Amino acid sequence: MKKKEIHSPDQLVSFYQEMLTYRRFEERVNLAYTQQKFSGFCHLHIGQEAVCVGVQAALQPDDYVIAGYRSHTLAIAKGIPAREVFAELFGKVTGCSRGKGGSMHMFSKQHRFLGGHGIVGGQAPLAVGVGFAIQYRAEKNIIVCYLGDAAMNQGQVFEAMNMAATWKLPVLFLIENNRYGMGTDIRRTTSVDRLSKRALAFDMAHSEVDGMNVLTLHTHVRDIVADMRKNPAPYLLEVMTYRYRGHSVSDPGAYRTKEEVQDFQKKDPILQLASVLREKKLAGDKELTEWDEIIKAEVKEAERFADESPAPELAELWQHVLVES
Repeated sequence: MKKKEIHSPDQLVSFYQEMLTYRRFEERVNLAYTQQKFSGFCHLHIGQEAVCVGVQAALQPDDYVIAGYRSHTLAIAKGIPAREVFAELFGKVTGCSRGKGGSMHMFSKQHRFLGGHGIVGGQAPLAVGVGFAIQYRAEKNIIVCYLGDAAMNQGQVFEAMNMAATWKLPVLFLIENNRYGMGTDIRRTTSVDRLSKRALAFDMAHSEVDGMNVLTLHTHVRDIVADMRKNPAPYLLEVMTYRYRGHSVSDPGAYRTKEEVQDFQKKDPILQLASVLREKKLAGDKELTEWDEIIKAEVKEAERFADESPAPELAELWQHVLVES
């Protein structure tokens, strides 16, 4: 019997175009940084595009997402327009945080993207708070809490997971394991061979998945999320991925060998899906090139919007500081 296709042709094309958009966006961000259009910390998601595409496709629009500071593409995937993310990077008032957050603090109440957090692991307790609110309101949503591998050594993450497990909150703790906490191999800072094993301390469901294959990842997360909606409880998912650039734009990544980087470049999620599209005759070199040109133009337009947007007025210093009751 012929095996049923899990992903439709439209999904395959959409996944490819989304991943390519995020790759070209981050490349343009890197160029803008070298041109000194903005400064400060800046962490790129290049190489990890399959994660935000595969995960977001498994969610509903009204689910929540909270993340660390490597979150430009996660914000766009959640629905924040790319031009608003670019404007936020440039500190412009048209940015999603009105120019006050910058690279590390993207935010949108409308799209339920709750940051962008600069404190390593600081988003985990906040995710548990949102999970409690979902339970209290008897909603069917979940919250995805993105964590870096190094965040798994933070005490507040353990406290948060314990609370989520005790109260059976719908929090998907998702580790983007790109192997390095800044410049330190995660194997030098942890005693377990799989970070997902940390869930055993809380009797929490857990698993690992290939984060370089968007189709495998999407299918895996879709099943996890579907079960969480039926039986609310936290879950710890370790996504094995890789960043092709340094920890931040100022990091040359000299702690990695060229051979290691090249090995992972062979597993590039965009190239993997391009091969699938060719195999299924959904796209050839002509279509792939055309899509790339269109996407590059769209990203340049987003940057132009940011370039031409005004900086915040001085009065912005006094806005959004206190909540009026």
